[in-house]
Amino acid sequence: MSAAMAMVGLFWIVEGDVYVGAKPSGHGPGVRLTPEAVVGLGDGQSRLHLWEDVRGLTVSGVPTKTLMRQVGAVKDLAIGTVMELALAGGVSLGGEAPPLLTVGVESAEGVDELTAYVAAARGYSPTEADLSRALLSRLTEGAATLETTLAAMSDWGRSREGGTPRRAEREELLREWLG
Repeated sequence: MSAAMAMVGLFWIVEGDVYVGAKPSGHGPGVRLTPEAVVGLGDGQSRLHLWEDVRGLTVSGVPTKTLMRQVGAVKDLAIGTVMELALAGGVSLGGEAPPLLTVGVESAEGVDELTAYVAAARGYSPTEADLSRALLSRLTEGAATLETTLAAMSDWGRSREGGTPRRAEREELLREWLG
């Protein structure tokens, strides 16, 4: 049986583990939020930022869903399918890595930029992106807030069955975790 996982806003929650962006595999980049620290994972960014040193968390490079992006994705899918059918031997043009987002971890020493793969194939709703940014900011408000918020996210992940909820439920969860 595979681990239950779900995407809620910019967060990827696998059982009790919380990631910003997609959970990395192999040596791929990722950012994990633990009760003790913000952890950079993957080649070249294996670093630990203890929460007591973290002054701020920001995220940039977040693709958001717009009507034009959705129309473009459908058009790209259609063109890609036609191109793949036209190529002899069925060679795929796909296979590129998903886009990256950047997590800025601010401390007294400055800002350390960690990267993670974007989990949402077609981008995030603007509301989910904004709520996620607010939640990341809230995690830096103090130990009590951090512990209760991360615990709520982890508990939800451990009890979740059935993958990623629909957008309305994801937005409601983010609001709930914001308190």
